[in-house]
Amino acid sequence: MADKGERDRDGLTGGAFSRTARLAALPVGFAGRTTLGLGKRMVGAPANVVLSEVQRRTADQIFSVLGQLKGGAMKFGQAMSIFEAALPEELIGPYRETLTRLQDAAPPMPPSVVNRVLTAELGPDWRDLFESFDDTPAAAASIGQVHRAVWSDGRDVAVKMQYPGAAKALMSDLRQISRLSRLFAVMAPGLDVKPLIRELQDRVAEELDYTLEAQAGATFAAAFADDPEIIIPTPIHHTERLLVTTWLESEYSLAKVIAEGTQDERDHFGEIYGRFMFAGPQRAGLLHADPHPGNFRIMADGRLGVIDFGAVARLPDGIPPDMGRLIRLTLEGDLEGVREGLIELGFLKAGTKLDADAVGRYFGPFVEPARDETFTFSREWMRGQMTRVSAPTSEGMGTAMQFNLPPEYMLIHRVWLGGMGVLSQLGATAPFRGILAESLPGFASHEDR
Repeated sequence: MADKGERDRDGLTGGAFSRTARLAALPVGFAGRTTLGLGKRMVGAPANVVLSEVQRRTADQIFSVLGQLKGGAMKFGQAMSIFEAALPEELIGPYRETLTRLQDAAPPMPPSVVNRVLTAELGPDWRDLFESFDDTPAAAASIGQVHRAVWSDGRDVAVKMQYPGAAKALMSDLRQISRLSRLFAVMAPGLDVKPLIRELQDRVAEELDYTLEAQAGATFAAAFADDPEIIIPTPIHHTERLLVTTWLESEYSLAKVIAEGTQDERDHFGEIYGRFMFAGPQRAGLLHADPHPGNFRIMADGRLGVIDFGAVARLPDGIPPDMGRLIRLTLEGDLEGVREGLIELGFLKAGTKLDADAVGRYFGPFVEPARDETFTFSREWMRGQMTRVSAPTSEGMGTAMQFNLPPEYMLIHRVWLGGMGVLSQLGATAPFRGILAESLPGFASHEDR
């Protein structure tokens, strides 16, 4: 009979039921908190005080549950963690450690399940493929875990294997989380998690197929093979649920720099991080679409190691030049040109009542990082942008409601927003304008003149 670890890791018995139960309990807790709030209002507590207490209690339960979960719940928590810079400090402060932990680690599979997975994927003589294999995992995350080993030709390798039942558990968790969107609306009214959940659901099938990840990883590794600042592991062997790559001897992840790094470290790795995110589409025709800090490793020689290519946006022609052009026109003050371009691309509906000045007031602050030679990202700046566009005014939500996000830009938008969230968590000062000039088509003025 399977032990408890195996049952939980399979996601088919106790583990799945306990996850579902914890997620399902969240709306019940929300109802109780709301009733408590209404009761306090009836005895005279100010509305803003009651709302703050409901928000705090909601946040406490959400992050407590996310901190205990794997599968889709952990993947959602990891995706949420890169946006924590946009949430109010009084809410996110107590939970920053929980979110950081979600970026970097998770409980491992027991050795008996590891052996079962390797036997299923590589055959009963799987140990013959390795000179040595460490049964203790080096890292574990939402879909699988990584073991260190030595391949038969003597190379140090990372062996990434998928948890049994991962697909079923992921989709079950994400369906549950999709029903909880109103809780996040209470905790942070400007944060809409529904598109994020839909996107995670759409990407699950790709991330579960390690054949696709091996192809993307090989493309990235070749494109950045001679880069002095970036190192990417090379795929060696794979099945649909197992991937062997060269090993990166990293010190720690970018999450630790966020938590403990010096300002020099924040600036140095923040700049490299930004350069990589924009250079990928140009060099490899792919955008790394999972920008959370746990996927970026700090090497002893100062380089940034990049792992996990399960989620990518395929951009064979690079980032669309229109994006760079519109950012440049905004900086140049050609707001009518920006307005016309947004309508042409489908970001604004034809016949919109927004004039050029209104578009500039809404769009302009987002491109501030590219206005000067350097820009200092901060949680305050990121939070200010989210507060500004979600304010219940004509300049906030009134304008935001008139914008549309075309499907072909959905993932690019999410990755850019997440990337800026990470830079804001770092508090990095970076030559952002120069980064765009290097890798963003259409941004340099000579490109369309």
